[in-house]
Amino acid sequence: MAPKQPTPDPTPESNSLDGQGFSSPATEHCPEAQSPDEPPPAVCGIVPPFLLARVAATDPGHAGQVARETLAVQRSLRIQREARSGMRPPGRREGPPERSSSDPADGAPDSGEDAGDGEGGSDAGLPPAQTGGAQGAPGGPGFVPDRLQRHPRLREHRPPTGARAVPTAPATPSAPVTPHRSVHDAEHGTKLPGVLRRGEGQPVHSDESVNEAYDGLGATWTLLHEAYGRNSLDGAGLPLVASVHFAKDYDNAFWDGEQMVFGDGDGEIFGSFTDSADVIGHELAHGLTQFTAGLVYVGQSGALNEHVSDVFGVLTVQRLLDQSVADADWLVGKGLFRPGVKGVALRSMKEPGTAYDDPRLGKDPQPGHMDGYKHMPHDEANDNGGVHINSGIPNRAFYLTATQIGGKAWEAPGRIWFETLVRGGLPKDADFTTFAAATVRIAQELFGADSPELAAVRAGWGGVGVAIPEQGVGAGQTPASEQAAHPPTRSRTPRAAAHAVDGRGDGPGIGSGNGSGIGPGDGWSGSAGTDARR
Repeated sequence: MAPKQPTPDPTPESNSLDGQGFSSPATEHCPEAQSPDEPPPAVCGIVPPFLLARVAATDPGHAGQVARETLAVQRSLRIQREARSGMRPPGRREGPPERSSSDPADGAPDSGEDAGDGEGGSDAGLPPAQTGGAQGAPGGPGFVPDRLQRHPRLREHRPPTGARAVPTAPATPSAPVTPHRSVHDAEHGTKLPGVLRRGEGQPVHSDESVNEAYDGLGATWTLLHEAYGRNSLDGAGLPLVASVHFAKDYDNAFWDGEQMVFGDGDGEIFGSFTDSADVIGHELAHGLTQFTAGLVYVGQSGALNEHVSDVFGVLTVQRLLDQSVADADWLVGKGLFRPGVKGVALRSMKEPGTAYDDPRLGKDPQPGHMDGYKHMPHDEANDNGGVHINSGIPNRAFYLTATQIGGKAWEAPGRIWFETLVRGGLPKDADFTTFAAATVRIAQELFGADSPELAAVRAGWGGVGVAIPEQGVGAGQTPASEQAAHPPTRSRTPRAAAHAVDGRGDGPGIGSGNGSGIGPGDGWSGSAGTDARR
């Protein structure tokens, strides 16, 4: 387990992350589309680092210690990802999977220790190859791509050769289109993906977290496939890999550019991160963005990255429960907080800024209108320009759009947002105005110039103060008046500086436990067995 880190020093700043002087010591970047010359994508957690920093600063007990350790692990993950620069981009894997059966279940690395070649270990948690081999059996080895074994900076961490276990995609074009899931157990260590516990189509496992992760992967895949005709995150059947029980009481869940990872939570503030289907949908949607628009994780484009994940996270749940727009609660991370926490979720798309107000967490800092937009430095200590904060603005715009259209949000509103992401021609540094203009264009293409759907999209953005020029805004452009009134904040990193776009608008139980885990059920996981999370 990582040692305690120094408690963040709360200094009163007008642009602090929660308005009460707490800033994050390190913020992880979300994955984006990349070229082989760019560094590999890093982790993206559902819990913002500034919220963990707040807990670390205000809770003197177990929850504060876990928050510090979680931040230390995240720093280590970021450093390791940077060390892997120059490798080819994620998505397709090659080479024999290897894992040492004698590898110990490592705890969280301390802040000064190199924990290996992946997210904390030598087993990098990468999706399996799509050709050859057969589905591995539960309890079998994880997967280590050949490209990691060959990397000179990581070769020293390579484990001894183990057994081969490679799930495959459909062998022929005529094969039915189905998800390809594998859920692994990190056994409270940080080596990924860990021991395989449940593969596609295999029976319910005795571990509740395994089943919840399996079902959540299936629910998100089903939303994409049945509602939008997309086969997995990349549109080409990408296997969905997940690891549960990551580290000890780890306070987060994240998509690392290649797989899903879930912690069990500290048990005092956060519970298990497999408990919320919208969390799973949210994190997998970062993978969808990675394979489509590749929105850069800084400033407004980063807030849009977070927004898109919130949208498809809540749509995953709403479709599972067959909820109408009016029946849905529009909460992100509902069920994560333990009893005693004064909050209902991490975020509210309906009413940004109202999700929590707790002595240890502080008050939800999200604005729901451009009048409350938080102008922050585009650096790691300030949430990369408030990506988890200002996302409340487009979140509410989607909510307003959906409520005006009515019915089921994953239908017309979700279709518009999905098509905008996939074929909206978005630049990687799209700002709110650019994204809004793209949704208007897509709505008109799909439903017509006089459609109520188009009117609802315009009203939604107008309701949060994002003006949409009649002629639209070109890719990556910010209106001249906006640039003059709100010049971009200087970034402290060259990468962020190249993509930073800041500014304001100047106007208005899934499954039934039968092995598939897909389709309506009368419970969240629809699973039987004991809870073996801790």
